[in-house]
Amino acid sequence: MNEQTLPRRTAVDAPRPAWRPAPAIVASLAWHVALGAAALLYPAGWPWALGGIAANHALLTAAGLWPRSRLLGPNLTRLPAAAAARGWIALTFDDGPDPEVTPRVLDLLDAHGARASFFCIGYRARQHPALVREIVARGHRVENHGDAHAKLFATYGYRRMRADIETAQHTLADITGQPPCFFRPTAGLRNPLLEPVLQRLNLRLATWTRRGFDAVSSDPQRVLQRLRRRLAAGDILLLHDGSPARTQDGTPVSLTVLPPLLTALRQAGLQSVSLAEALREATVAQPAAAARNLQTTPQQTERAQFH
Repeated sequence: MNEQTLPRRTAVDAPRPAWRPAPAIVASLAWHVALGAAALLYPAGWPWALGGIAANHALLTAAGLWPRSRLLGPNLTRLPAAAAARGWIALTFDDGPDPEVTPRVLDLLDAHGARASFFCIGYRARQHPALVREIVARGHRVENHGDAHAKLFATYGYRRMRADIETAQHTLADITGQPPCFFRPTAGLRNPLLEPVLQRLNLRLATWTRRGFDAVSSDPQRVLQRLRRRLAAGDILLLHDGSPARTQDGTPVSLTVLPPLLTALRQAGLQSVSLAEALREATVAQPAAAARNLQTTPQQTERAQFH
């Protein structure tokens, strides 16, 4: 399905419900209150209270350093069951657009009839707007990877984090006419302030099922092995069209890995779609499943008549 034929607003980019802190955040706040009260009641125990607070912050930091963690809020690491049932997986590309690599990635995807999601950096999109539009014109989706792609993004406060994401959101929406639906932070690292920012901007966090480390590894075979290990429907795979590592002959690793990976997907009966398409499938499947659950069999109707 060509995504350009879809309406501008779908269930995927409909307004999100009001933000509610994740259970881990609620527990963290309660822990702080309890330790503070304990320190007031028993002043001599303040070192223990301080240690408890430090341990709590260490736990939250560890959750932020684990890209696939859901402790800090919702995190799409696999496609919904309805999409997996159709044999769908999602190829995602980070750090573009890149004038050398991205067009070649698009050609390879076209050759295999695959669709993908490109998490683009705002400042790079402003440098290459025609290339960003080309991504959408070929049937793919452009998603938000922040504006500056700062290495210290996970240390940002609320206002700075929101400004970075919102700037990229406006840039990408203005260029493509399609507001991104998903956000992925630099290296997947974040802090507890990200989820309320995303809720305010109507974005969803999306990381991955597995990644090949093609931005740091110059060995295409190792990268391919990581991506193909336990490959199954519903997987979200991460590669890079921006700043990929290079082989010894200077070829971007992602361009070496992508052809055999796409062939492996076809042989396994898997189809690559965009994250937005996968979530639309889930929103369509949920009402249908609910309707089936409401239907009663003749035997059920007969039993109801006797009660």
